[in-house]
Formats: sequence, C-alpha cells, structure tokens
Amino acid sequence: MPRKVVIVADPGIDTTFAVALALNDPSLEVVGLLPTAGNVSAEQATANVHTLIDVFDPPKWPKLGAALPVRYDADGTALHGPGGLGGVTFPSATRHTLHPADKVLCELAHEHPRQITVINLGPLTTLATALDRDPVLPAVLDQTVIIGGCWREPGNAGPAAEFHIHLDPDAAKRVFAGELNPLLIPLDATRKLIFSPRDLLDLPNPDSRACQFLRQIVPFGIRASSNLYGIEGFHLKDVLGVVAVAVAGCVSSEPHFVDVETKGELTRGMTVIDTRANPTGPPNARVATGVAVADVRAYIERILKAAH
Repeated sequence: MPRKVVIVADPGIDTTFAVALALNDPSLEVVGLLPTAGNVSAEQATANVHTLIDVFDPPKWPKLGAALPVRYDADGTALHGPGGLGGVTFPSATRHTLHPADKVLCELAHEHPRQITVINLGPLTTLATALDRDPVLPAVLDQTVIIGGCWREPGNAGPAAEFHIHLDPDAAKRVFAGELNPLLIPLDATRKLIFSPRDLLDLPNPDSRACQFLRQIVPFGIRASSNLYGIEGFHLKDVLGVVAVAVAGCVSSEPHFVDVETKGELTRGMTVIDTRANPTGPPNARVATGVAVADVRAYIERILKAAH
C-alpha cells in the first residue's frame, strides 16, 4: 500500500521538484497538497499549487487548500524568481472556493487516522495553526517531516536562522512543543544535495511532463545560486523531505530536545538543539545528521525516468 502523505508547500523551485517526485512515486499517495506563503505570497502559493497539479496531472488529484493569509517580512523570489517558478508565468485558475489549508490538514488526518505523514516544506504557520485548531492532531497523524532549521551550519536568513523557521519562529516553537516528534532536516543535511547544470542536461525521460517543467524553472535557480552563493548548482533542499519518507534509511538522525529562539536581535528564528548531558527536556524531535546522497540521486533518477 502506498504511504499517504500531505505536503505543505510554498512552491518555489526545489519545492516543485519535491512535489514532482512525490506525485510520480508509486510508493506515495499525495492525499493533500496545501499551499503556504514563504518563498512567495499566500495568494501566489495557492495559485502555484494549482499550476503544479495542472502541469503534472496526477492520476489521482490530491485535496487542495488555500494558503493562510499571512504576510512575512521576507520572501524567496531572489532565489526562485518572480512568482516562485523560475520567473516563468504559467496559466492557472482556482476552480472553486478552497478551505483554509490548516482545516484541510485536520480533515485529512481524521479521514485517515494514523496513516498520514505530513511533509512540511515551508514555514510552520499552517502546521501550528492546525495544532491550535485540533489539539488531538498529534494522536491521529503518523509522522511529521520538517525541512528547516540549522545546527552547525550558518543560517540562510541571518547568521543563525534558516529561512523557513525565521519567517515564523513563534509557529515553529509551538510545533516543537506539540508532541509531534518530527524528523527535522536542517541545512546541515539539505546543503549536501546540489543539482548541477550537468544534472539538468541529463534529466531522464525529457518528454515527460515533469522533466519538461523542471527544465523550464530550474535554470533560474542555478543562475541565482551562482550569483547569491557562488556555487555551481541549486540546493534541492525540499527534495529531502520527500526522500526521507520514500527511501528508508536514506536520512540518518539523532533524538534531541529542540526549541526555537523567537526574540533575539541576532538569533530570531535560531533552532536551539540542546545536546547537553542534562537538556532542558526529553527529546522532542529527530534531527537529521546524515544523508546518503548517492541513494537520493538514484531515487531522483528512478522516479523521473518513469514519470509521465
């Protein structure tokens, strides 16, 4: 039986790559694709989710929602392009009035009790709001995977903060206190996966919808990464959220007590991983410490080769 997943996404380039893999992986059933502001505005995120479903046209469409109407003090358009999809404009239409993403998440969790894995690929606002809406949510979810935070690596939204956590540190703090025991995949792990210009040229199955779409949007991210970070390639950070669920043992982790700094002038959004012999509390998360990069690349190749 495929594993049921709900993806919370702020569709930029690496998020789109992750969604393309999840929708084409027969071992996963994406029952919900829920937008959140982050790389782009809430309105744009909702539109982008519709675009992805229109383009990839999976055999079974997931439930969609509307991104919560939040405004953050930063976005990711410098890296992902205007609109979040490499600066390319795609026609899209919202077909009907959508329920808020947090409400849809709660409904799906109760519809499939102890079967849903949440893969959070953006800020944690939607997940925190869902916990506020439904206090029993941790008991009916199976697993939670969060792309976010940094440990020993420098931040990408300040010296000590990662972008997703920095945008809404209060929500992140509530999530780590919410008895979800998530797998947290920080920059320490996600920066290990770089998609190079050669990788783009070597995408398998070039006639598939997925590969054609990725060929359109990824070049912007590669150019922007070169200009912003001086690297030859694009970090596929969000892809690890999908791979961690799809490929057993691909991401190694350690249990730790994790909290989030919400007020520091220099450290707002910092993920504080307490490794003392007597930490503040018992482990409340599993923190990714390693990635089998070769296995990840093999997974990407396998899924895209068979993509429609």
